[in-house]
Amino acid sequence: MAAPDELFCWEGDWGLPSVSTDCLVVLAYAQFAGAPLKLRKMSNPWRSPSGLLPTLRTNQKESLTRPSDIIIHLRKQKYNSDYDLSAKEGADSLAFISLLEEKLKPALIYTFWVEPKNYVDVTRRWYADHMPFPLNFFLPGRMQRGQLEKLRLLRGDESLESGEELEKELYRDATECLNLLSQRLGSHKFFFGDSPSSLDAFVFGHLAPVLKSKLPNGKLQQHLKSLDNLSNFCSNILLLYFPRDGRESCGQKTSSPAPPAQPEGGDFDHVPNKRRKQVLSAIVALGAMLSYALLTGMVSIQQEALDEPPDRETVVGSHGEDEDG
Repeated sequence: MAAPDELFCWEGDWGLPSVSTDCLVVLAYAQFAGAPLKLRKMSNPWRSPSGLLPTLRTNQKESLTRPSDIIIHLRKQKYNSDYDLSAKEGADSLAFISLLEEKLKPALIYTFWVEPKNYVDVTRRWYADHMPFPLNFFLPGRMQRGQLEKLRLLRGDESLESGEELEKELYRDATECLNLLSQRLGSHKFFFGDSPSSLDAFVFGHLAPVLKSKLPNGKLQQHLKSLDNLSNFCSNILLLYFPRDGRESCGQKTSSPAPPAQPEGGDFDHVPNKRRKQVLSAIVALGAMLSYALLTGMVSIQQEALDEPPDRETVVGSHGEDEDG
């Protein structure tokens, strides 16, 4: 019997099985389709075969990173949650997934990676706290630059500048998208009846982080929470397909906002010792500042020892030989 495919994805928090939209899409689809994957949750993307998360490593040792490619692969393996959809429902599903990518995803990138308070207090803090040293010093910033580039590509605007106008435009498109999704879902359990499909996986992956995270600037979150059927849709998927995470989420509802919880197990080699990390961080920062000062000429090293008398040099040399001996 062939070994199961391996899925490498970001670990979870906020009552979610993963904090990443793309990882949530793949996790939800795999659950809906009953795909037997070997799951590896982690906080270090460099430990995945591609250096990216999510990554699916097939039993043929091929690495897939895009959710759409992973879903296509699972369908080829006969794990297809869209099997019962009609031709019209299949077309509607593709149309709504395109709508998510075009109208909602840019606002999600802005909410988590551009909006200053959300990025500093939630996104960067979460990744810095969970990544292993020393990746937590530079990888969140690199990830932010990657997300900004993705936002430019989605909007087709190379000279993208953050500000009130951009924020209003993005949130306007996102709220229109959420309203359309709410109207399409109606009072149904899932978008196409009683069984979840790939559209349900994509919608869940995009909405769940907005719904469950603790955002200082929660404009989009407030609108989502006002749409009861979409909020209940996300909560029901958590309880039905991720019961452990769903129960944790329910237990947190009555408590005040708290920092991200520490993971309970798995491939978590980060945060071994908080005090040690603080000391190492200080050493690295001091070394960086000293190197900068030397390179820029702010500090120079006097080489007066070269002009010392010969008898002084002899003393130093004999002392060095004693130490070696």
